[in-house]
Amino acid sequence: MKLLAIDTALGGCSVALLDGDKILSHIFEAMDRGHAERLAPMVQDAMRHAGAEFPVLTHLAVTTGPGTFTGQRVGLAFMRGLRLALKLPLTGVTTLEVIALAAMDEIGQPKAAVIHDARREEAYLLLQDGGQVVLQPCVMTFAGAVERIRTFGPCALAGTGAAAAKDMLGADFTLSTIRQPDALWVARLAHALPVPVEAPGPLYLRAPDAKLPGGKALV
Repeated sequence: MKLLAIDTALGGCSVALLDGDKILSHIFEAMDRGHAERLAPMVQDAMRHAGAEFPVLTHLAVTTGPGTFTGQRVGLAFMRGLRLALKLPLTGVTTLEVIALAAMDEIGQPKAAVIHDARREEAYLLLQDGGQVVLQPCVMTFAGAVERIRTFGPCALAGTGAAAAKDMLGADFTLSTIRQPDALWVARLAHALPVPVEAPGPLYLRAPDAKLPGGKALV
């Protein structure tokens, strides 16, 4: 099964093409903005590097969030378009699950806590124990997230808030180097999930920061 996966939801833009467990191509670039301009050329580069054409694909995968309002929409719109054009299933996975899997693999820990800076002194939080997500992605105060991790117990820490959380939690918790989701792990997670019938939608944990004229929030 040749699976094309992408991520644009947070602080990176990445593409991965896998054939089962074999990595055919993988590109990751850290970036806070410019995902819309970079994504299509990156996908083309990944396909070219693998010597593959779009008709050979059998499955697509994308992150649904949480993330930046614009970043989430860029990736989802692109992959929903490919889904329609190629008539392929599209799997959606959360950014925090992807980060957790990468952290557990790196550290060799069976448990992971992903704490990602959501600004306004808040954090996105996910807790995972093996293959089970014990706390689905949520948003709370940063201090509250750290205390929830403390209750969860020793684990691998990942996400942009991981270093600060580690300072507060102490030696029982292991700091990974994983800060952003990566399409490579999007693909690996999608491989393990049932093939969906419907297209995924965005996971928004709070309203966007952008405002319409007059101060009204975007819906």
